[in-house]
Amino acid sequence: MTRAYNFCAGPAALPQAVLSEAQKDLLNYKGRGLSVMEMSHRSAEYVAIAEEAEADLRELLNVPSNYKVLFLQGGASLQFAQIPMNLLRGHSTADYVNTGMWSTKAIAEGKKFCDVNVVASDEHNKFRGVPAFDTWQLNDKAAYLHYAENETIHGVQFNYIPDVKVPLVADFSSSILSQPLDVSKFGLIYAGAQKNIGPAGVVLVIVREDLIGEVLPGTPTMLDYKVAADNGSMYNTPPTFSWYLAGLVFKWLKHHGGLSAIAAINQRKAAKLYAAIDGSGGFYHNPVIKTYRSIMNVPFTLLDPALEKTFLKDAEARGLLNLAGHRSVGGMRASLYNAVPEEGVDALIAFMQDFQQKMG
Repeated sequence: MTRAYNFCAGPAALPQAVLSEAQKDLLNYKGRGLSVMEMSHRSAEYVAIAEEAEADLRELLNVPSNYKVLFLQGGASLQFAQIPMNLLRGHSTADYVNTGMWSTKAIAEGKKFCDVNVVASDEHNKFRGVPAFDTWQLNDKAAYLHYAENETIHGVQFNYIPDVKVPLVADFSSSILSQPLDVSKFGLIYAGAQKNIGPAGVVLVIVREDLIGEVLPGTPTMLDYKVAADNGSMYNTPPTFSWYLAGLVFKWLKHHGGLSAIAAINQRKAAKLYAAIDGSGGFYHNPVIKTYRSIMNVPFTLLDPALEKTFLKDAEARGLLNLAGHRSVGGMRASLYNAVPEEGVDALIAFMQDFQQKMG
């Protein structure tokens, strides 16, 4: 079967090898006579799947032993509320950096629970980069500092880890597992699964043990990180199939050399596409300051916006799918997650060059 190249920002492409493995297990998991989706999450077989997935993730990210790995529900958007519920711990303020739409949403949710100090914002610059660190108005008495490491919509990515005195909290939804990461520099990392981890339905949370166990009064039991940690992320029935598929993705990454190997491929894919955009003589344009360009999400516009619908229609005819930009910003966007093969990026570049020659 011929598969298209999927540049969707999420739910995103999955490795074909992972899909093939899941296809075999869908009806009959390892000869057990039932689907992996039908297995009890309390069964020895499924507990083994879950524990192996966590072990593989810990190995990939070199997660320190004093961090809990949680497989939760509700997506990154629920984490916008769950984080202050768990991490305020008697503090009345929290610091946030605003570099795009997801930062903005996190700030709005945080304001429901505490005084939010926006230490820096690039909104005045239409979210084209990251405000210089020496301009941040940090509060050393804040409960934590939150930032979005990679803004999926605007294509802005931090090229450094902020060095602050309070626990560092980061949304890694669209960049987790795309390159090596020093988890020890963070108090908490969270990431929606539907980009580099697996299918929609799971959100990954990696949190330092000393930060959990002191929730805001009235916090629902299901939103208490300690409850999740004490119950192996199975206080209630977890999204078993999504967790299982995430485990297959972790094994796929290990098979392909781990995060250093996948980072080299990702850097190469992004460099090729940015070079094609920058070398188009203005026919295509990426608005992000070069030092903060995302290697995962590449937004671009056409010199003539009237050509956008034709561009998308012709791209789809070539098997290049989901290239429309987010509805809030328009234009185009190519998401280059781990599972997007390099030949897919090459095919996109060839199409872009052909389209420019025809329409330019």
